[in-house]
Amino acid sequence: MIAYCQKLVAELDEEDNNYSVEISDPILLSEKLIEVTLLKISKLRTFVKEKGFDKPEDEIHFFKELKPKIVSKLIYYNAIYKIETRRPYGGERSIKKYLNNELSKLKRFFYNNLEFYKYYRTNSSYLDHKYFIRGNFDIKLNLDTFFFESDQTFSTSHDYKVSKIIANDLIQVYLEDQLLSIKRFPGLKENKPQKVKWTASKSALVELIYALSAYGAFNNGTSDIKIISRLFETMFDVELGDIYHTYLEIRNRKINKVKFIDELKEELLKRMSDQA
Repeated sequence: MIAYCQKLVAELDEEDNNYSVEISDPILLSEKLIEVTLLKISKLRTFVKEKGFDKPEDEIHFFKELKPKIVSKLIYYNAIYKIETRRPYGGERSIKKYLNNELSKLKRFFYNNLEFYKYYRTNSSYLDHKYFIRGNFDIKLNLDTFFFESDQTFSTSHDYKVSKIIANDLIQVYLEDQLLSIKRFPGLKENKPQKVKWTASKSALVELIYALSAYGAFNNGTSDIKIISRLFETMFDVELGDIYHTYLEIRNRKINKVKFIDELKEELLKRMSDQA
């Protein structure tokens, strides 16, 4: 069990490093890593249900030490995704206020769970049989509603809370690093270009996205079309909906399947001719 879990953690760390090199946008990176982490958790859940534990000490070790190493990554990536998708487009002051507010949320979680923080941080174990054995929960031990809705064949009353503590430490580092970058480069955020809105048709944008994907313009042609479309939606403040359906409509056109791309070519050549 320990070896298998450590193998999954190592694989996840390696994929994290690889995708971090390939994908610079934190939103797209988080989306991809959430997907990868969910697959690892699914494998882990299946393994636990099939193999089980030989003794209570093994179960406690798994839910206190091993599972949180992976679940904390899922919590972290999801938090970064939310932070970045909700980040304001205002100046330095509004961004700092936003980031500090996110830090305040972490502090509230800390104070709301202060007793368990003390227990976990001091490596205490006298309540491990209640915190980290399935089915041994104690309603008096400050349980989250989330626990009652979770898969209790793969959860204990406090393993998620451990994951949350680990993730919050990482989120705090991320937020403080963002604030530090503003301090180091004052005014940089204020000079950020205003958001550009897509005003041509949505089908035109889908046509362009598929053309760029077919050409291999992103990550040497390895990027998923969903990730590319999400990037364009974010950049151009547009919701494309079911891009596959739109693509099928484009592909089934009777006349001029790539109408928008042809028009782009004509307009660019015209501008070049006019400026000659």
